[in-house]
Amino acid sequence: MYGSGLRLMELLRLRIQDIDFNYSSIRIWNGKGGKHRQVTLAPELHEELQSQIKTMQSYFEQDLKNKVFAGVFLPNALAKKFPNASREIEWQFLFGSDHLSAEPATGLIRRHHIHESSLQKTIKNTAKKCAFNKSVSSHTLRHSFATHLLASGADIRTVQEQLGHTDVKTTQIYTHVLKQGANSVRSPFSNL
Repeated sequence: MYGSGLRLMELLRLRIQDIDFNYSSIRIWNGKGGKHRQVTLAPELHEELQSQIKTMQSYFEQDLKNKVFAGVFLPNALAKKFPNASREIEWQFLFGSDHLSAEPATGLIRRHHIHESSLQKTIKNTAKKCAFNKSVSSHTLRHSFATHLLASGADIRTVQEQLGHTDVKTTQIYTHVLKQGANSVRSPFSNL
């Protein structure tokens, strides 16, 4: 979440095929407002994500042996457009649950992504262990991503694109956090 500025549900809904190691990027489908975008992926995360994919491959191999496994849920008309996709590894959730469950609407047995409350609790517990004095949530990681991008010299439009904001005014909120003067411009005098 911090490494790519993702919203909670954007992270949880990632499919294995959304990770592009060659270009160090992540494809976000139907983010907030139904928008698609491509965001950066820190190379330092490649190894951990490849390990996560191996874990999901292991789960998937077990799932395929289970006669009641109906494949992963595919949104909208994707199930009709790609009838075999629900039983292909690329379409499985990157952060899949550790157990199969019945889909409420249909009763079909599927492996869904981990529940958002599980990740939220993990973030809060980690913040407590680190003895942070401030409240930390999944959105804190997204805010930190944006603030640190701006602090490292990224232009506001790049940050807007990475975060998926429609209006640059939403992104400009992060410039106030930097406390570096008007519009986060550092005075050349400060470099003397």
